[in-house]
Amino acid sequence: MDTQEAYNAWAFQYDMNDNKTRDLEAIALRNELIDLPFETVLEVGCGTGKNTDWFISNNKRVTGIDLSPEMLAKAKSKVVSTNAKFIQADITRPWNFTDERLDLAGFSLVLEHIIDLDFIFLEVSKKIKEGGFVYIGELHPFKQYAGSKARFETEEGTHVVQCFNHNISDFISAAKKHGLELVKLNEYFDDDDRNTIPRILTLIFKKVI
Repeated sequence: MDTQEAYNAWAFQYDMNDNKTRDLEAIALRNELIDLPFETVLEVGCGTGKNTDWFISNNKRVTGIDLSPEMLAKAKSKVVSTNAKFIQADITRPWNFTDERLDLAGFSLVLEHIIDLDFIFLEVSKKIKEGGFVYIGELHPFKQYAGSKARFETEEGTHVVQCFNHNISDFISAAKKHGLELVKLNEYFDDDDRNTIPRILTLIFKKVI
C-alpha cells in the first residue's frame, strides 16, 4: 500500500492503536530535543500531531507538513494554537511549501517511506539556518532487517505500508553531503532492555555550511 493511501486509511485509528514504535519514538524525541536550543520547527510528517503538542507546550512555533490530508485533519482538530500551522506537502518533490528558514527540522518515522535520502537532505538543508539542527527518529534498521514494517489492521485485514531499508551510514553520508554534521546518535529499546534489538534510532545533525 502506498504511503498516502495507507496513512489516509490509518488516520481515524492511528492514535488509538497499540503502537510501540509510535510511542517510543515520542519518548525519544522529547529526550533528545529537550535541551536543544531552537524556537522555530519544521515538523516533517507531523501526522496526527503526536509531537506537535509537545513542541507547542514548550513555546515553539511549528510548521507541520504531511502527505496525508486525513492525518492533517486529525492534527488540526487536536492542536489549536496560533503557534502551529499545517500544510499538505509531498517531500519527494521540491520544497516550495515555505520560504522560511528554521532552527530545527524534525522527521519522526518518515524516512523509512522515502527511497531517495539524498534529495531529502538536499531540500531540508535549504530550510535550516546555519547552526540549526535536524532531528531524525526512525524505526531502527536492525528492526527492519528482522522484517518489521509500519502496518495496521482493519476489517479487511493487515495493511503494510511501503517501506525502504536505510542503513545508519546512509543517513550520515547523505546528511554530510549537504552540510549537515552528525552531533548525536542514540538507540531506544523496548522496556529499556539493551539486550534486545533496538526499536528506535535517533540522529541529530547540525548545519555547518
